[in-house]
Amino acid sequence: MQNKILKNPVFLISSGVIFLLVIIGATIPEKFKNVANSVFHMTTDYFGWFYLLTVFIIVIFLFGLAISKYGTIRLGAEDSRPEFSFLTWISMLFSAGLGVGLVFWGVAEPMSHYFSPPFSSTEPLTTDAARLAMGYSFFHWGISQWSVYAIMGLVMAYVQFNKKRNLLISTALEPVTGSNRIVKSTIDILAVIATVMGVATSIGLGVLQTNGGLKFVFGLPNTFFIQISIIAIMFVGYMFSSTTGLQKGIRILSNVNMGLAIVLLLFVFITGPTVFILETFTLAIGDYISNFIQYSLRMQPYVGGTWVKDWTIFYWAWAIAWSPFVGSFIARVSKGRTIREFIIGVLIIPPLIACFWIAVFGGTAMWFDLHENAHIAEAVSNDVTIALFQMLEHLPLSLLAPVIGIMLIFTFLITSADSATFIMASMTSRGSLNPTILSKLVWGVLMAAISGVLLYTGGLEALQTASLIAALPFTVVLLLLMIAYIKMMKEEIIPLQKKDIQRLKIARKHIEKEVKIKDKHTK
Repeated sequence: MQNKILKNPVFLISSGVIFLLVIIGATIPEKFKNVANSVFHMTTDYFGWFYLLTVFIIVIFLFGLAISKYGTIRLGAEDSRPEFSFLTWISMLFSAGLGVGLVFWGVAEPMSHYFSPPFSSTEPLTTDAARLAMGYSFFHWGISQWSVYAIMGLVMAYVQFNKKRNLLISTALEPVTGSNRIVKSTIDILAVIATVMGVATSIGLGVLQTNGGLKFVFGLPNTFFIQISIIAIMFVGYMFSSTTGLQKGIRILSNVNMGLAIVLLLFVFITGPTVFILETFTLAIGDYISNFIQYSLRMQPYVGGTWVKDWTIFYWAWAIAWSPFVGSFIARVSKGRTIREFIIGVLIIPPLIACFWIAVFGGTAMWFDLHENAHIAEAVSNDVTIALFQMLEHLPLSLLAPVIGIMLIFTFLITSADSATFIMASMTSRGSLNPTILSKLVWGVLMAAISGVLLYTGGLEALQTASLIAALPFTVVLLLLMIAYIKMMKEEIIPLQKKDIQRLKIARKHIEKEVKIKDKHTK
């Protein structure tokens, strides 16, 4: 088995590329940073519109598919039923898509927009800025981001459960690209590299926030040495977890992680301004729905500025880079769902939960700034990593709550990394559901290494750059996936018609039988 992995071009090339980036970043960090920045500006300057338009097209496509006749098709055999209850399924979707990112940005994003509004016509630190900040934060964590996960998960689930093929993106694209081995390997390599960069961004954000929390609570310095130490401890945790398998380490850590998240959420909701949170959630949902199209297609060609590039385009690129991992996970837990149930479930419920999270944490911080002049927004503008802890300081148990926050971030880091290690090992083992310990170890080391290099060469800016660059070629893959899925769906027309005819025949026989029984009784 080990020899097969070492002969697999997807494993060798993708791991080789990541390893090369690690070496270059560690040995010549300034040149690495300069080249990355140049590619970043080229990507955002010339292709920002491409990210926005692609995600908007995916949203329209998915809702159109949900209301079409294909919405009744099951992911699996016609008589198959879901493996998990609806509530369990939703909680699994939420834990997969939430990640450490929402913990990082739950306070930081709305307070950043409050301090520096998306539109120059809005006065900073005003009630108008507060309302705009919450509405835009909901938009960034809502349907659009989840549509990227949904299209990936839907196509991969259909290929795995309906077509009985392996869980590889290249396999899903065969209706468009054919079965050429070089083309298939190239697609899988792009998917792996994008996933590594997406995961590295999430790990880097979590490490920065953990360091910020340690500085805020215990006074530890915010240095690269502390950050690399956090990565080392995290590496031990997620490698132990991933090597024990899905049913042991990953499952146990996921349960602990969700428990901590619920405890912290309820704590802030109950001890914070509860009515204000509920009103903020309701108002921001309305603003989000009202401005959805405008925000989805917003560019700045007439006035210049970088706000859309720094926020919306970064988010969409991050979601696209993260999508092979989240999509693979969603696909594996969605067997037996209808396409309509899958799309509605993924696009509506997890985004609502994410928006409620932002309303609770961001809304609480906003209330303290508006009513008690707490200056949280100003503190966040100086150091975005302390946003969560700056807010928790104003609530009861101001010593205990930040510690729980640090534990939550750290467990999120481990659960995200161990799941990603498993998925990447599977992707580079020809879709094997039982990848070897060697492949897990290689990807675990490379993931920790590239996260450390990105933090070393530029911190938060480097993390954003990595996602944007890696996501660009993979955005094309997402568009091709939709075309491939349409082609596969056309093959369902004849089976659907046959099923309809079969149902009519059964109904006709049933009616004829009842008529005969009535005639017999009448005689």
